[in-house]
This record gives sequence, C-alpha cells and structure tokens, in this order.
Amino acid sequence: MDRLLLDPHAAAAEEAALGALLRCWLREVGGPRGHVRAAGPRLTLRVAGTPVRVRVRGGIALRFDGPPEQLTEGRWRPLDLPSLVALVERELDGGNEEFAAQVLAGREAAAAIRAARARAVPPADPWLASEQALVAGHPFHPSPKAREGDGWLGYAPETHARFAPRLLGVRADLVAQEGDTAALDAFGGAPEGYVPLPAHPWQLDLLAARLRGPLADGRLVDLGPAPRAVVPTSSVRTVYDPGTGMCLKFSLDVRITNCVRKNAWYELTGAVELTRRLAPVFDLLARRFPGTRWLPEPGYRSAALATRLLEGLGVIVRTGPWGVCGPGTTPVLAGAVASGGDGVPEAVLARRAADPVAWWEAYVERVARPVLDAFFRHGVVLEAHVQNVLVGFDARGWPVEAVFRDLEGAKLVAGRHDLTGLPVEVAGPLSYDAARGWNRVAYCLVVNHLAEVAATTSCGSDDVLRALWAAAREILRRYADDHPSGPVEPLTRLLAGAPLPAKANLGVRWARAADRTAGYVPVPNPLGVRRAAEGERR
Repeated sequence: MDRLLLDPHAAAAEEAALGALLRCWLREVGGPRGHVRAAGPRLTLRVAGTPVRVRVRGGIALRFDGPPEQLTEGRWRPLDLPSLVALVERELDGGNEEFAAQVLAGREAAAAIRAARARAVPPADPWLASEQALVAGHPFHPSPKAREGDGWLGYAPETHARFAPRLLGVRADLVAQEGDTAALDAFGGAPEGYVPLPAHPWQLDLLAARLRGPLADGRLVDLGPAPRAVVPTSSVRTVYDPGTGMCLKFSLDVRITNCVRKNAWYELTGAVELTRRLAPVFDLLARRFPGTRWLPEPGYRSAALATRLLEGLGVIVRTGPWGVCGPGTTPVLAGAVASGGDGVPEAVLARRAADPVAWWEAYVERVARPVLDAFFRHGVVLEAHVQNVLVGFDARGWPVEAVFRDLEGAKLVAGRHDLTGLPVEVAGPLSYDAARGWNRVAYCLVVNHLAEVAATTSCGSDDVLRALWAAAREILRRYADDHPSGPVEPLTRLLAGAPLPAKANLGVRWARAADRTAGYVPVPNPLGVRRAAEGERR
C-alpha cells in the first residue's frame, strides 16, 4: 500500500485492476447468486461472506464512483486488489492456482504501461492516438493487461511504441500465401529464390528455438530490420504501416487477456475467403446505410514449415482505415470513445457534451443498424465490440461513418451460406448457428459497445442515461418495424425486455478454458420498456 501512495502509476493501475475484477464478480457471480443489494447508487455485496460496498453509475456498464470498501472489524476500510482476489478465490472454492498471479501480473503490467506512456510522445495521427489510448483495457475482464513473457513493453500500443519489423526471406518453394500480398513486398526485396516476409520481432524471440534449423539450412534467411517502422494498434499484434497505408496482423504466441494471439492456419485461409464473400454484403449494407465501411483482409503469407511455424510466421494483410473513410472524416477507435477523452479529438468531445442525445442518436444509427442488417438480412455475424469498430467523425464531431474490422470474429450463420468446396477445417470455424450468432451480436453490440459508450456519454447523469437508452430503443424499434422479411424475433424479444447476454470472462479464465468456449450470463436490459428502470439501477 505504501507503493501505491508514492507511485501514481501504480495507484492508477491498482484502481483499474480492482474495478475490472469487481465488475466481473458482480456480473458473473454476485448478481446471479443473489449476493448484491442495491440502495440508491450504492451496491452492498457479500464476497465469500464478507460485506463490500461501492457506489455505481452508468447502468449495466457498472462505473464506480469512489473506491470499493470492505467491512473489517466493524469498520468500512478501502478494499485492495490482493484482498479482493483472495475473496473471489474463496467464493469460487479455489482450484485455480494461476488466477491470483495472472490478476496481479496484469496490475503490474498496467503500472509499467502507464509509467512508460508518461515519458512517450503520442502519434500525430488522430486514429493511431485513439488506438493507443486503451490504458485500462477491457472493463469486464479479471486481468485486462496481463501479458506473458518479457520484452513486451517496447511493442505495447499504450506506450506509443513504434518498431521496425524483422524481414525474413522464405525460400520460394516454401512460401504459403493466398490473395493480394503486395503490401508485404513493399517492405523490401529478398535474395534470388526467396520471398520477403515481415515478422514481429517479439514473435521471432518467442519462436527462436524453432527457427534455428530453418535459418541454419537456408529454408529461411534473416534479412535484418525492415527499412521503416510500423505502429501497433489496440490489439497489440496488429500494426499499421504508414508506408503503404495498410495494416498487418501478426501472430503472437502469448496470452493477451483471454487468448493466445496467433493466426491459426485455418484462419489464414478463412480471412481471404471471408473477404471474398463479404465484399458484396458490405456493398449492399453501404447502399442501405450510407457511411458503412469495412476493412477487407485480402491476403496472407507465411512459410510452409509445419503447422507451428506456418501459424507463428503467418501475417494477414488488412486494409487501413484512411483508405476507406470519406474526405474530411477522421476514424476513431470506439474503445477510446467509450473510455472517455484520451485519444478522442476535441471536436468530438465538445459535440458530445453540447448535445449528448442527438450525438448518441447519430452514433447508434451509424453503428447498430448495419450490424443488425448484416445478421437478419444477410446471415452475417459482425463482432461489433469496441475494439473492432472505428467511428468516422466529421470536422464538427458528428458520427458519420462506422468501420467494421477483424474477420477473425466475423461468422456466417449456418444454413444460410453454401460452404461447399471449402475444407471442413476451414468451413467449420467460419460458421455459427443462429442462436450462437445472435448471442454474439447482442453481446458485442449492446453490452460491450453501446452500454459503455452510453455510460461515458451520460457523464454520470441518470436522466441523460435513460434518455440515451430510450433513443436507442426507438432506433432499433424502427429497424425491426421496417425489416421487409418479416419479424426479427430475437430483436423483438430484446425490445420487450429480455435479458441481455454478457460474456463470462471471469468464468472462462477461472476454468482455464479456451476463449471460444466462453458462455454468457444474463444482465438487465436497458432497452426494454418494462425493465429500463431496473437496468439503470443496476
């Protein structure tokens, strides 16, 4: 605790980590078990039988006003992260010896990030500034900034890092690639008989033992640092190349939040396949909802050196946002908009503050309607959470475009697309059944995205927050009424007040399971008329 008093970066990291874990507990454990009691803006809860209290605003986003406290020896005292971790472990009956270390390591990583960020110079590019603004990370994850291994700080987007990729040469007969990979050739040439392959320096360190053989026998050659630097974006492993205006999605064999971030071999092929299939879908969405944009992933390249290196060296080419946004439009990461002011242009902050309801209506129109139409009309699941959506703002700060990205999370609804001819190992991961697809749409769009932006836009005012959800409900109701193919039943149930699905990040981390196995827990629905008041109290 003395360190927290002396080091502001450590104190801020403690506050963020404590809040994230407590929000997870409230959503996934305390609420479902009936261990939470609301009294005005304050929640009183019992974690492993211990009374804890905290002041809450922001509806289902669970923003905290002031530090949580626990009742100890008859007095309310500040609750710290190690104490909360211990209580959660007792509540969940132990059985995960990794959990405490992961949560506390995430806090230490966040403190290191904040200290390095304070010494760094932010990028002049406003979009990149927003990509590098997510200092606190996922607000409903038990260890949002945990990163395995050493040496990662120099590649962290939150520290305003820039670095040169390492350039490899792959023997021509061993190149694995599909689609348009011209952006990779722009990093420099390779010796005769070889093809250039940019690689993430951190990933090469992680794969060093496996690379010794191919580098020794000439299947690969190390061509040294690439001639120019790239800039990491919010996902850490995806970078922006200012030289071509394109993005590169590398593999990283480390756990970042819930997943080891590698490009599985079937995802390499799947990205190119989805780009081909989604191009006509997005053409139709853009005609129906002007301002709808997306970032195609037209190609990938790797080395055919057994599965481990094929995946580890695989890099997916992604279109950059400046190439798809209209003139005078500035793309901004939705996660930065949800987090507050850091990385968001001043014009956007001023416009949102001056007329929050009108600004919000424009925001929901741009973001929500194409996501719903993609699902109901086209059988496409867009993973529209705050890290996968860029919002384009005009010079006055109004939302005028929505840019959807990251085809790893995009899926096709089973039975609505002909996947004949695709290898079963590729076709399977491209599809969701309709129920699973709707859960993903509802969670990413409403719980992860709109709820967080609404909480920030309301600036702590319950009246404004209610007005925002009423406006959102009207926009979604109009979409449901205007849909030409008949009732959109899942949306109709949502508008009637059915609970929302929220991803159980604490549960999947506690179980040490793959992220794809994560389930959902029900949370109050602020869109439903009958349950609106209840949703705002929670």
